[in-house]
Amino acid sequence: MVWAAIGHQLRHPRGWAGRLVGHLMALVNHRPNRLAITALAIRPEDHVLDLGCGPGAAVALMARQAQVTGIDQSRTMLAQARRRNRKAIEAGRVVLLHSRFERLPLADGAVDRILAVNVAYFWAEPAAVLSEARRVLKDDGLLAVYVTDAAAMRRWKFAGHDTHRLFDAESLAAVLAEGGFALRSLAEMRVGPRLTGLVAVCAKPSPSRPEEIA
Repeated sequence: MVWAAIGHQLRHPRGWAGRLVGHLMALVNHRPNRLAITALAIRPEDHVLDLGCGPGAAVALMARQAQVTGIDQSRTMLAQARRRNRKAIEAGRVVLLHSRFERLPLADGAVDRILAVNVAYFWAEPAAVLSEARRVLKDDGLLAVYVTDAAAMRRWKFAGHDTHRLFDAESLAAVLAEGGFALRSLAEMRVGPRLTGLVAVCAKPSPSRPEEIA
């Protein structure tokens, strides 16, 4: 019961337990955030979407480089993200929004880059989420997805079938391809003892290059 409760809090943090989970996320995701942000190759002129921004640690890192919109389904996480990014919000560099991932409150082609760190496990309908990601991403825009490899996740009792969808390199690439993205790179990276992460970078195919869509 305890492990299942932790899994559900990771999927959708809420209440005092969710606030604790948020603080832990900020610590645990420090290296994954940096790896995925580096892979995303953000430019100063970019508008970046953090899809599943959690407590806002990655938003804070990216706001030093570009304009950032953070979206999360948990109001508990957004409250932490607002506190962590208060000055950047006041300066107009960061906007934080509450929304379902399957229906993003952004215009078509609104962003140049999308970051999704340790959130793909919780996409109930990956095709719907990725369809929305493609809609709001500009042609030739990039999406970077980080997940912990399934081999490590299977050792964690909180990562149950009812809360987490696990990925190895092959299944992650397949989901992204099914979502209409063109894979640019997929790298295994050591993030801790006996802990391997996967960083996938993919592009929204441009209509001018239809061969990428296949």
